Amino acid sequence: MSESFSQHLEEPTEDGYTRVIKGWTWSATILRIQLKRSSILKMALAGSETTTPDGQGETFIFRSARIAAVVALYWFVSITMVFLNNYLLDNRELDAPLFVTFYQCAVTVGLCRVMQLLSGFCPGIIDFPSVSFDLKTSREVLPLSVVFICMITFNNLCLKHVGVAFYTVGRSLTTVFNVVFSFIILKQTTSLQALMCCGIIIGGFWLGVDQEGLTGSLSWSGVFFGVLASAFVSLNAIFTKKVMPAVDGNIWRLSYYNNINASILFLPLLLIFGDLGRLVHFSLLSDLWFWTMMTLGGVFGFGIGYVTGLQIKYTSPLTHNVSGTAKACVQTIIAVVLNSSSKTLLWWTSNMLILSGSSAYTWVRGQEMKKTPPKQPEDSATEKLLDEEKKSNAAV
Repeated sequence: MSESFSQHLEEPTEDGYTRVIKGWTWSATILRIQLKRSSILKMALAGSETTTPDGQGETFIFRSARIAAVVALYWFVSITMVFLNNYLLDNRELDAPLFVTFYQCAVTVGLCRVMQLLSGFCPGIIDFPSVSFDLKTSREVLPLSVVFICMITFNNLCLKHVGVAFYTVGRSLTTVFNVVFSFIILKQTTSLQALMCCGIIIGGFWLGVDQEGLTGSLSWSGVFFGVLASAFVSLNAIFTKKVMPAVDGNIWRLSYYNNINASILFLPLLLIFGDLGRLVHFSLLSDLWFWTMMTLGGVFGFGIGYVTGLQIKYTSPLTHNVSGTAKACVQTIIAVVLNSSSKTLLWWTSNMLILSGSSAYTWVRGQEMKKTPPKQPEDSATEKLLDEEKKSNAAV
């Protein structure tokens, strides 16, 4: 650029001044572009600071790294939990899915108590509400606990019979049941666009069942349990809204009471369905590895609620749903690769229809909520309901 500019100065032609002006204009333009790029790079690295709710500034790089870390943590915990539960439930020697679920509920109760103690020792690092058992509160949460038991039991039974690869399809009707129960119980209507999204999901579900049947690996029991699990996930969200005032709107207190009630209610079920009898004759009952994996399943079940809350907090509910949809896709691919399975194009199409329909429904509902006039009391309850619904969907 400097050589060209010097040549313009040295050539004594009639339009020499014009050349000088053109060369100068070109140089100034390039200089401005370089300064702009330098400013953008400086802003990205040094940071245009924003203020967090606690009044502290943070840079763009820090925010991006934190969001990436939270999303990665959510994916890791959620995918690991699904594969871990599948490993525990697929044990041919121990056919006791109710006991596996009961043990994970008991671990959650224990972890709630541990977190409360740690929050007392490290209040600035760990924030966890006080959880002390109250019989009146437990009775008020009991209807939700019954629904909760059905939800996690049918979910685990679905995972046991269909495996991880078909899990996304088998448990895909939650959104459809949300629409159905919202109309029947809450008397809420749904827009045509949202209904069209549900139609795409149903189409993907039936196509997936058909393609799984053609491979000869379809379990109708697994499909049946998956449909029931989807229905109870929706009912769980509705009952959560009803009992939330009993725990002062705190999700962790609700989880504490819910899992205590579930642990107690599971005891007669273990006797009725023979899980305790099969457990007595289990050869690995004293095996440390077995109990380590069982405990890890409970830890990840507890952790999914925490990381889901983090992802919603540092991104948005819409981003959380998109992340969950992408996670389900990756989870399916991992399962197919690990099992060395060969799937048809239509089989993959069914999964894409379900994921696309679910994402489109989330976007449509988000746009509709933006157009709805804000109502402070109802919005607060609705936000808690949506957060709990997302945790339920992620956790199961």
